[in-house]
Amino acid sequence: NIILSNNIIRIGNGAFGNCISLTSIDIPDNVKSIGWDSFYCCSSLTSVTIGNSITSIASGAFAGCSSLESITIPDSVTSIGNGAFNGCVSLESITISDSVISMGDSAFYDCSSLTSVTIGNSVTSIGESAFGNCISLTSITIPDSVTSIGGSAFANCRLLTSIEIPDGVTSIGYSAFWGCSSLESITIPDSVTSIGNEAFMYCRSLENVIIGNNITSIGYYVFWCCDLLTNIVIPDSVTSIDYAFGGCYSLTDVYYTGTEEQWNNIVIEGYNDHNNSYLTSATIHYNYEG
Repeated sequence: NIILSNNIIRIGNGAFGNCISLTSIDIPDNVKSIGWDSFYCCSSLTSVTIGNSITSIASGAFAGCSSLESITIPDSVTSIGNGAFNGCVSLESITISDSVISMGDSAFYDCSSLTSVTIGNSVTSIGESAFGNCISLTSITIPDSVTSIGGSAFANCRLLTSIEIPDGVTSIGYSAFWGCSSLESITIPDSVTSIGNEAFMYCRSLENVIIGNNITSIGYYVFWCCDLLTNIVIPDSVTSIDYAFGGCYSLTDVYYTGTEEQWNNIVIEGYNDHNNSYLTSATIHYNYEG
């Protein structure tokens, strides 16, 4: 048990790291910053109250706090550092307030009990592996403020059944939704200009995909082994398709917004082998208008 005095304004780097018997902590309003790894691997810590003067939660601040079940992030916080809650395997829900602008890589990676997340309306980017391996996550709301989804951001979130990508997002990173095996449908808005390799690889329940009108290339393994994918909308902006559809043996219909001549001009790698043969053997519906 720890009581912090009113004279403390900063908790230093690694200050309480590996205090394995610490069960709770109240961080008073006079504390303005929490250093990196400050409560690293406090494995008995079940609850934390963060004061209203904290503006940032540093990298690894609560990483490995395997008993932490809930935490309230106050409105004063504007940034959550890399791996801040990495490996908090008992954390079940989190609300990220509207004050938070940036959320670092692996911020909530491997929070395996996390079922729901609400992200505030000021976050502009979701870092790499931010929610990777959150295997119990069933729902998440991405606000309109987000412009980029980092690589592996939701990789292996295998209970996630649906996700809405807002119109402000311009890029989806590599492996962003890799192994989201319960994801059933996805609409990629017109604002997105790039989709990283393996972005939806092993999304084995994915049945319907709509790709927005500003994608020019569908990269390597983007929809690899999406076993149940039956139909996809591809815009006439696409000029190349790499080895994107290998193992998509349920694909029967492609709805293409351009003409047959435009389709024939697309550079399709692996046209006649298993890498894209399911795409090229599907029925192509030209001049699709949705």
